[in-house]
Amino acid sequence: MKYLFITLCISLFISCQKKDESESKKTPPTPIPTDFIEELWYKNAFLYSVDVEVFKDSDGDGVGDFKGITQQLDYLIQLGVRTIWLAPFQPTPNKDDGYDIADFYGIDSRLGTDQDFDEFIRQTNKKGIRVMMDLVTNHTSDQHPWFKAARQRKDSPYRSWYVWSKEQPKKWDKGMIFPGVQKEVWSYDKQAGEYFYHRFYDFQPDLNMQNPALQREMRKIVRHWLDKGVAGFRVDAVPFLIEIANADFDPEKPQYQFDIITQLHQYIQWHKKDAILLGEANVDPKDQQDYFGKDGQNMQTMFNFFANQYLFYSLATGETKLLKKALEDTKAIPPTAQWATFLRNHDEIDLGRLSDSERDKVYARFGPDSTMQLYDRGIRRRLAPMLGDRKLIDLAYSFLFSMPGMPVIRYGEEIGMGDDLKLKERLSIRTPMQWSNAPNAGFSTAAKTVQPVISQGPYSYTKGVNVADQRADSASLLNQITRLAQLRKQCPEIGWGNWEMLDTGSEQVLAIRYDWQGRSLVVVHNFSSEPQQCQIATKTQTGRPLTDLMNNSETPLGTGGNFAVQLPGYTFRWYRVKK
Repeated sequence: MKYLFITLCISLFISCQKKDESESKKTPPTPIPTDFIEELWYKNAFLYSVDVEVFKDSDGDGVGDFKGITQQLDYLIQLGVRTIWLAPFQPTPNKDDGYDIADFYGIDSRLGTDQDFDEFIRQTNKKGIRVMMDLVTNHTSDQHPWFKAARQRKDSPYRSWYVWSKEQPKKWDKGMIFPGVQKEVWSYDKQAGEYFYHRFYDFQPDLNMQNPALQREMRKIVRHWLDKGVAGFRVDAVPFLIEIANADFDPEKPQYQFDIITQLHQYIQWHKKDAILLGEANVDPKDQQDYFGKDGQNMQTMFNFFANQYLFYSLATGETKLLKKALEDTKAIPPTAQWATFLRNHDEIDLGRLSDSERDKVYARFGPDSTMQLYDRGIRRRLAPMLGDRKLIDLAYSFLFSMPGMPVIRYGEEIGMGDDLKLKERLSIRTPMQWSNAPNAGFSTAAKTVQPVISQGPYSYTKGVNVADQRADSASLLNQITRLAQLRKQCPEIGWGNWEMLDTGSEQVLAIRYDWQGRSLVVVHNFSSEPQQCQIATKTQTGRPLTDLMNNSETPLGTGGNFAVQLPGYTFRWYRVKK
């Protein structure tokens, strides 16, 4: 009921925002109550994705740890980060970079102790930083005590916590997450004498989340970490978490049990009212309503994979038509919900929803070599070496911070880190953070690090791709992203307001207008490498000039609120509409 009430309040607020401007002067829009704004903090957050294992090593053993990340919190504050998302840090055999969890309640001993984690949370709270963590309950490691018990006896209470089949299912090799690497989704276990189901690798058996006992266990896991002080969960592989799997189901046409998410949402809200769920769900826009929930009662936030794919198409081709449509297609979400927007995450760039010809164009520009491609659908490169052109990189980050949603940046992207294509699969973009030009990039004093540091080529830590050197360079990517984060903070209408596309008269130029509580913002991006002359209709009364937030200059508006702008290749403008 609480979230339904919040939704009604925001719906009323939005309807007020849409009124004629002259009328709104007489009747100001109804503001959202302050306590609700605090609960909806994710509307305007800046999220930083980090893997403790490769961020900062404090004790010289070659592995990053919680003491190390705690030492670097002031760096994140200076960058503008107020929310951290942690990759899995629980005990693990580490066959899938920590996503094969063997104990949902513990801390990987390589990364520190319970006390180290508690001190990390204490320091983040002190500095005003929220901490989110991965909730990986779609599967476990095959070394988890639950699976060990399940495979020993058919009458084990844990047997039904996993998905089994006496005979090999007909579609044993369909629906694989990692095509080209995986061979099957049903594997035979000699000890159990049956086949077990796994959407991911064969050492990651899927949990049977339809089991009420397992649902209760998931809530216990959530409460444990909420009590530890986390502010929310990035829910891993949501569609596979809630699919109704059994020996006879079709993994290519699954059915879903969405009330699992609804109940989880209600539980965390009851336990901690401002905690959130951030869903990893690469779904078609026609299905997004089910994941958010009709009144925002499922996921508060989800990654906008759909728009991300068309953003890379625009970056590759300079054409914005499909990106505009993707943004419009993902616009209709509940008032309390928010998209999480990103350029690169910890996986490959998934281009699976593009047509073959569209995907080929992105491959040709950003991943022409087969070693750069992965799973027949994506690219396994970091952003800087992929885009190459610094002007295009700046454009991409400006668009990230100004597009509808909550911006998310992966560690190291803010300094333009490179990739190591010699590492297998997704490990190519999971190399240690580059802090300085000291040995091992200042990440560790060990002779050997958990993953090799990039020490060769143009993206070597000795070539200025490190925090220390870029801090001292006002024109560096690090300082540019810091400025964009500050600029985004000055423009709350991006997170809170209504938005609409503006006509630019150019296929290469995309312009968006935001309105919120009497504030208006117009952002313009030229995705072409060539200059573009545009006439943009701002839908603003004449006589109210635009202020360029980049240089504080003013641009007068002509008849009908139109203005002309000359945009060099790969440039962008942020305009405040003056009152």
